[in-house]
Amino acid sequence: MNITNRTTHDVQQGTGAWLRLREGFFTASEAPAALGVSKYVTRAELLRRKHTGVPEEHSAATLGKFAAGHEAEARARPLAEDIAASELFPVTMTAEVDGLQLLASLDGLTLDDEIAWETKLWNEELAADVCAGTLAEHYTVQMDQELLVSGARRCLFTCTDGTSERFVSCWYEPTPERFAALLDGWRHFARDLAAYVLPKAEEAVPVGRAPETLPALRIEVTGAVTASNLAEFKQTALNAIRSVNRELRTDQDFADAEKAVKWCSDVETRLDAAKAHALSQTSSIDALFRAIDDISAEARRVRLDLDKLVTRRKGEVKDEAVLRARRTLDERIATLNAEIAPMRLPAIAADFAAAIKGKRSIASMQDALDGVLATATIAAEADARAIRANVATFHGIAVGFEFLFADLGAVIHKAADDFRLLVEARIATHKAAEADRARKAAEAEAARIAAAEQRAREQEAARIAEQQRQQAEEVARAATAAAQAAAKNIEAQQPQQVLKAEPATADATDRGPAVTVSPRGGAMGAGQAAAAAPAGGAIFHAGVVEAMRTQAVRRDEPATLNLGAICGRLGFTVSAAFLADTLHIQPAKVDKASRLYTESQYQAICRQIVSHVSAMAELYERTARAA
Repeated sequence: MNITNRTTHDVQQGTGAWLRLREGFFTASEAPAALGVSKYVTRAELLRRKHTGVPEEHSAATLGKFAAGHEAEARARPLAEDIAASELFPVTMTAEVDGLQLLASLDGLTLDDEIAWETKLWNEELAADVCAGTLAEHYTVQMDQELLVSGARRCLFTCTDGTSERFVSCWYEPTPERFAALLDGWRHFARDLAAYVLPKAEEAVPVGRAPETLPALRIEVTGAVTASNLAEFKQTALNAIRSVNRELRTDQDFADAEKAVKWCSDVETRLDAAKAHALSQTSSIDALFRAIDDISAEARRVRLDLDKLVTRRKGEVKDEAVLRARRTLDERIATLNAEIAPMRLPAIAADFAAAIKGKRSIASMQDALDGVLATATIAAEADARAIRANVATFHGIAVGFEFLFADLGAVIHKAADDFRLLVEARIATHKAAEADRARKAAEAEAARIAAAEQRAREQEAARIAEQQRQQAEEVARAATAAAQAAAKNIEAQQPQQVLKAEPATADATDRGPAVTVSPRGGAMGAGQAAAAAPAGGAIFHAGVVEAMRTQAVRRDEPATLNLGAICGRLGFTVSAAFLADTLHIQPAKVDKASRLYTESQYQAICRQIVSHVSAMAELYERTARAA
């Protein structure tokens, strides 16, 4: 909304200068009529006035009401100022809003332009609406334009006769949607005014005309009835007819009633025959009565036909006018739907039938239909503009997320702020869900990679352990072969010499007698030759072997060391097979592919490795000496 040239004019309301100023603007008091909600002026009347420039001529009674209203306004101003807590100055202002030249004459405006004042002369119905806070659009549309032109934040609306006893008030605040509807109404009115063609002068109200003026009927009859018992017959017949029982309860009553029906029919027949006989004796009178009956019958027939025709044609004319207005609105809606496709406008309420209810003339009926049509068209155009704005918002923030809005056609009709919040919330929810899915997928992938890396490490450790085992077996086999070859050489050179156990050195004595331990855990006596140790065997001192055998894992000691941790502490790689087969230390716990050991077992591993290395050194040293 673009508002420019907001100007205050130094003119007094009601003067000639004020009237001339109003001629070039769309005024606030005209806004209800332009939007088809005025209680006093139709839209067609306002179009005619704006086109011709001829102002409305008010009656003396209306001018008197205006004078009373101005007087009540002057007396009520202090009361309104007490509520507004500020002085209220009457002012006339103009502004250009989106190319529309608008004017507003305010009953009062505060110096800070925050509060406007609009007052109406007291009437009970309006006072009740003010107390209930349910003002009709006839008043709210006018205040919308006054607030739009003045820039005031809210309007104090009062209904009073100038006294404190009859003074009621309420506050009114507009909305952007109401401002937009006001401007739509004026734009539509401006288009209609530009295309307006002054209708032909209205003809006088039609006055009914008889088909033909008939001459005065003159009848002269001579002669008299010579003999008749009509008086006695009439008295007797009427008494008999009136005495017929009409309270039917018994079979006798019904039988008497059926008989009376036949009797009455017989009386009618006898009377008709007597009348015909009497008339036949005076042919001129008979012809006279026949002529009168013919004329009366024809007049009655035509009267009934015309009455039916008038009723039918009035209905047809109303139906045609309503259908024409409905068709015009449908065509405009179809055009707007084509512009906003694939979106569609919501249903537009337009009760044309109710608008013409109680209208007696074709002209008043057409004015009412035109007003409803204009109001509905304005509403449709406002809805179309709101949909275009929402579509633009959607394309601006929902690119790439269109799949989230399968119901776009339904939610596009929401208010602009609500629609934006809905779109942003739905996208944010989707992004959060996607981020959560991505996080879970990343966690799953990281877990998979960690598991794969763990398996790879364990497989690599197993491969290295197997390789070390094979190398140890090769070394043991080579050592055994060398020992056997050396023993054969010794036997060949000294066949009578018996190999004896060497006396323990001081170091050996400290450690205890040496024993040979096979991979299966068997031990040979200290007197047996070391060279006779099985292939792959390890030599330990007896004290170490005894400590190894009595080594037990405490039940409450946690097993937290895996092979990787043990190898990291040792600085070289050992395998689970080496620990179990060579050092005779089994894992305290097996978790899937991981073998876990306790801190006590780690200390034993270190001691066993030291003993194993020492024993192997002694073995090869003795073998070398023997050779």
